[in-house]
Amino acid sequence: MNQDERSLHASSFGVAATAYAEHRPDYAQAAVRWALEPAPGPRVLDLGAGTGKLTAGLLAPGAEVVAVEPDPAMLAELRRSLPGVRALRGSAEAIPLPDASVDAVLAGNAMHWFDMAVAGPEIARVLAPGGVLAGLWNLLDDRVDWVAGLARTAGSAAVGPRDTPAAWRAETAAMHLPKAGGPARFGSPEQTAFPHGQRRTADTLVASLATRAGMLVMPEREREAALGRIRAFLAGEPETARGEFTLPMLTGVLRSRRL
Repeated sequence: MNQDERSLHASSFGVAATAYAEHRPDYAQAAVRWALEPAPGPRVLDLGAGTGKLTAGLLAPGAEVVAVEPDPAMLAELRRSLPGVRALRGSAEAIPLPDASVDAVLAGNAMHWFDMAVAGPEIARVLAPGGVLAGLWNLLDDRVDWVAGLARTAGSAAVGPRDTPAAWRAETAAMHLPKAGGPARFGSPEQTAFPHGQRRTADTLVASLATRAGMLVMPEREREAALGRIRAFLAGEPETARGEFTLPMLTGVLRSRRL
C-alpha cells in the first residue's frame, strides 16, 4: 500500500463512526495490563483513539487517560460515550501535548496508520524517560477452522495483513524500529497475545467487518457483494448460523520502552 492509499484508508472511518462505536470489539484487559506493566507512572495517552474502544479499557486499571484522535466524527463519538475523558484533536505526527507529559502511549488498531518516521520522534517527545509505547491489535483466531474459513471468504479488504495471529506477528515485529539507520528511540520490541472474544450474531459480525477500512473505501456494489458472501458463509456454518456465538479472538500487543 502506497502513502496515498494508506492516507485514504486511514481517513475512511469517520463516515462509519457510529457503527464503529457499536460493533468494534474492546481489548482484552490482560493485554492492557501487560502493555502498561513497565510504565513509570499512571499518565496514559491513547493515540489514534477512534471512538474510545481502548480508552474505556484504560480507565479500568486506574490510568489517567488523555485521548488524541484526528477524525472529528470519531472524536465526537468518543466524547459522547466518555464525557469525563480529556479528548483532543491531533495525530501521531503532531501530538498536542507537552514534552515528557505521559508515562505510556498506547494505540489500539491504529499504529499501522502512523507515519513512524515522523510519529516515532513525536511519541518519544511526549513520553517521560523509560515510558512505554505499545500497540494493541484485535486479531481473528484463525486457528479455529470456521474463523479461518471466514477470513478466506471475507478477503483482504475485511481481514487484512494484521488481522490474524501469524500475519500480525510478521507485519508488526519491526514497527518501532528506525528505518534507514535513523536513531533508535525505543528499546527492543516485545510481542505477545492474549485470549479474547466478542459475543456476536451473524448480522452484527457482518456489521463489524463492514467498518474495516478496506471495506469502507470499496465501491458500493463491490462492498455489498463482499458482505453478501460473508453473510452466506456465516449462514452455512453450524457455529454461526443461528443466534449468538463468541467470535474467537486474540489481542496482540507490541511493546517497547523509550530509551
